[in-house]
Amino acid sequence: MQGNKSGLPKILTNKNTVTIFGFAIAFVILFFAYNIRVNKSINPQTIPYAKVKIEAGTKITADMIGTMQVPPAMITDTTLQNQSDVIDHYSNADTIIPKGSLFYERSVVNKEELPASIIYDIEDGEYLFNLTVDSDSTYGNLIYPGSYIDIDVTIKQLTDSENQVDDKLTRYGTLFTNVEVIQVQDSAGNNVFADLDNKGTPSRIIFALPYDDYVLLTKIANLSSWSANISPRPTNEALNENPEEYKLSDQQIADWVNQITAMT
Repeated sequence: MQGNKSGLPKILTNKNTVTIFGFAIAFVILFFAYNIRVNKSINPQTIPYAKVKIEAGTKITADMIGTMQVPPAMITDTTLQNQSDVIDHYSNADTIIPKGSLFYERSVVNKEELPASIIYDIEDGEYLFNLTVDSDSTYGNLIYPGSYIDIDVTIKQLTDSENQVDDKLTRYGTLFTNVEVIQVQDSAGNNVFADLDNKGTPSRIIFALPYDDYVLLTKIANLSSWSANISPRPTNEALNENPEEYKLSDQQIADWVNQITAMT
């Protein structure tokens, strides 16, 4: 028994045996590390790809993409690997995504990153209207994208060449209600609310109107023998779960403006 007990220490003190034992352990470690690395390099991963050709500036919907298995060697740091990073995003304004292509960070952007992103917020048959404003008329930046406003107008007739106003010939009222604001821009055309920590000074607000109402408001803004003021007034519609629908609020003003103006 004592001989058996002393056998292990003798083996451990034998240099040749220790060397062989060390090589064996190193071989096992290298074998497993190699297999892990090989499996990692050849084990395919499932990622999204374009089922159809996607034109520049196009919203990417679920039916436009599929999934395929590709080896990790084909995946780079900029490859989008999740469908959620692609669906409901947009192909970049200067990028056409070919059929069968993978998606990359450079080619897929949020709507706000598109140069003409504001166009995507209007319905067919609507036209964008730019209304000049300042900090006072926006109630100290209380008017913001996604909020709702009423459009008030005050129209006074000019009575002489010096542009004197006859207060007796005044028409005023709320022309449109529940108009959704699409964007608020500064004088350089930058989105005032793009950086909430460094908001710029509002210079114009942009909203969309149906064609006839767009023409009507354009007429008012360009009346030559009248002094016209168009002012936005914020409402609390944006706070409601189901905001009221947009509508023309004062048909009498609309009819009167159309009577004193003409389209050419």
